[in-house]
Amino acid sequence: MHRKILIIAAHPDDEVLGCGGTIARHIISGDSVHIIFLSDGETSRNNANSLDIELRKKAAINAGIILGITEPPIFLQFPDNRMDSIELLDIIQKLETIIYAINPEVIYTHHSGDLNIDHQVTYQAVMTASRPLPGSSIKEIYSFEVLSSTELSTSKVFIPNYFVDISDTLKHKISALKAYNSELNEFPYPRSIEAISAQAKYRGASVGINAAEAFSVQRLIFKKN
Repeated sequence: MHRKILIIAAHPDDEVLGCGGTIARHIISGDSVHIIFLSDGETSRNNANSLDIELRKKAAINAGIILGITEPPIFLQFPDNRMDSIELLDIIQKLETIIYAINPEVIYTHHSGDLNIDHQVTYQAVMTASRPLPGSSIKEIYSFEVLSSTELSTSKVFIPNYFVDISDTLKHKISALKAYNSELNEFPYPRSIEAISAQAKYRGASVGINAAEAFSVQRLIFKKN
């Protein structure tokens, strides 16, 4: 049975870092994958301009194509690294409208304790916009981890309790990350191909497989047939 999957990420590249291999698995299984980016990931940087924003958007589109996504990403354009300056209700209402239109069964988003403030706000907005209501299509919500943010949490530690085998799709994740070439750096920088591959192998080894992406379950509804 094919399902609708929704990825809600603060910035373009978070989706691949957090669940790129899992996205590829969903596509291979015949699921449809939709992505929402809340912020552009560029405007908080010194000397950032409209060209930088457009290049980041193109990278997001290319990364999606590499993973096999056919639906174009949605860019909401909230202020980068300043999402806490926006009324949370405004973010929630925009998300509610899109979630209702897509009608997903599964949502992947950020961990509540990430160091990055946009990640924290995204999590809060997603959990409110997808709150359980009668007739809701949403049966599963998972938080992913993003290198250089999740592991730096000083309050809410990421404790994974759900693992997806990406032994066969790690290569898709790495290829999609290369679309974000400007966001990558040389090892031992955490957002390097070597570090990201090592993370996947470590998560895999912790559950006895070659490579995995790890998640924290926020909601999982099982309906017995």
